[in-house]
Amino acid sequence: MGTDSRAAGALLARARTLHLQTGNLLNWGRLRKKCPSTHSEELRDCIQKTLNEWSSQISPELVREFPDVLECTVSHALEKINPDEREEMKVSAKLFIVGSNSSSSTRNAIDMACSVLGVAHLDSVIIASPPIEDGVNLSLEHLQPYWEELENLVQSKKIVAIGTSDLDKTQLEQLYQWAQVKPNSNQVNLASCCVMPPDLTAFAKQFDIQLLTHNDPKELLSEASFQEALQESIPDIQAHEWVPLWLLRYSVIVKSRGIIKSKGYILQAKRRGS
Repeated sequence: MGTDSRAAGALLARARTLHLQTGNLLNWGRLRKKCPSTHSEELRDCIQKTLNEWSSQISPELVREFPDVLECTVSHALEKINPDEREEMKVSAKLFIVGSNSSSSTRNAIDMACSVLGVAHLDSVIIASPPIEDGVNLSLEHLQPYWEELENLVQSKKIVAIGTSDLDKTQLEQLYQWAQVKPNSNQVNLASCCVMPPDLTAFAKQFDIQLLTHNDPKELLSEASFQEALQESIPDIQAHEWVPLWLLRYSVIVKSRGIIKSKGYILQAKRRGS
């Protein structure tokens, strides 16, 4: 592990970008933790085990190359969708913007998800509320740059439908009135409100917006939690130099049976100043 960690540390010391892909978690076998208690615990476990697996498979050629972009994967778990089965599958994703104020992160994430899964488009993408400063209420202005990029992706046929997460009735109404491509869904965290707010329910029904539930924490991945996972997996590294930009969680479901065929995480991080 020591030699693996040193090689990984040397690569990360020179690289500018890190792409981390878990592959299909259902293919992890012995790597998979049986029952993670929370989404945050599952994600941290996935990040660490992906880093550990990648570290153990670093080739001498890669060390000599010192690439700017590192592709950190669990190679045996990577799985593209069979083109002959594509119409039978619903490919959904939820995008979490972490440390980026650039709307281009949205396109990067969707392009990478399509590439990883071997598909031309995603059927549904929900964007989590972007990070804002403490004490500041989420406004339409915070959402607009990311939503505009999602609209562009719908128009270029990379995404079929787009939705939101944790918007109240006022926020959802403002977005709906402004947007060219309307949200078709809004996720509600029932842990924070127990029942669907009546005003939100009435608005969603009026404009045919599907209300879904979720139990993601407010901050699924923070800069600090990512750096801790990085430091624990690869001690020979200046983990504080690395900032996660975005995280995408995807699922592939067999439409006719409601069975999950594939699920996983994709993450992009950059080294500060690069």
